[in-house]
Amino acid sequence: MSDRGGRGAACGDGRPMGRRGFLRTASGLLVSGGLLAACDSEGPRSAQPLLDFAERQNERLERGLFRHTSMARVPGGARAAGDAFPSYHIADEEPEWDVATNGTWALAVGGLVRTPLRITLEALMAMPRVTQRVPHYCVEGWTAVAEVTGVRVRELATLAGAHPQAGYVDFTSFDEGYHESWDRESAEHDQTLVVYAKDGQPLSPKYGAPARVHSPTRLGYKNTKYLTSVMFMADRNGGYWTDRGYEWYGGT
Repeated sequence: MSDRGGRGAACGDGRPMGRRGFLRTASGLLVSGGLLAACDSEGPRSAQPLLDFAERQNERLERGLFRHTSMARVPGGARAAGDAFPSYHIADEEPEWDVATNGTWALAVGGLVRTPLRITLEALMAMPRVTQRVPHYCVEGWTAVAEVTGVRVRELATLAGAHPQAGYVDFTSFDEGYHESWDRESAEHDQTLVVYAKDGQPLSPKYGAPARVHSPTRLGYKNTKYLTSVMFMADRNGGYWTDRGYEWYGGT
């Protein structure tokens, strides 16, 4: 989920042109060409096939450049953003899990799995943990550094026995049902975590408590906060921002 206040923008990438800048430029050229070719009497609807084609080509390019074994590194001397790390939610008010109304929070892991799970926060924290100091990229152009602690999504996939035909993973939130789906390779990257702590402290509601997805390999809007479920699927679906025209893959 993106990390900036308000409904009007999603968060996740930025900085001078490097790999991400190149991808944005290539994407813009493809889409612009498609729009020009689609200008006819039928109006914008006729552009959709070309826009879909452009998105497929962009994603193919990103998948070709992204190495699922590569690790994001924080530049030397970079400081963690701490409380200055921007926050974001969809609901009008900051979401907070209400135990009195909803009962004890637990993460559902299901879909195409052998053993569906419901994992309490205590059980999640008892699993093999990873702490990493990583960048967070916003699609609006900023980057921040945070130290996050959590469990690899790959561990959850193994524990639940995710089926080989499950090529996609959907992450759903209690923030008005916010969700984003990922390809499974990215979801099981070493740095993709279900996070329950930031900078050595339990997540606050500001940053997605009780747990959120976080990975430096995906733009901020793909990193669902206020997490309630991890669902393994044969086919991909969309997401809150991708259904509104943002790129589905959202790689960094």
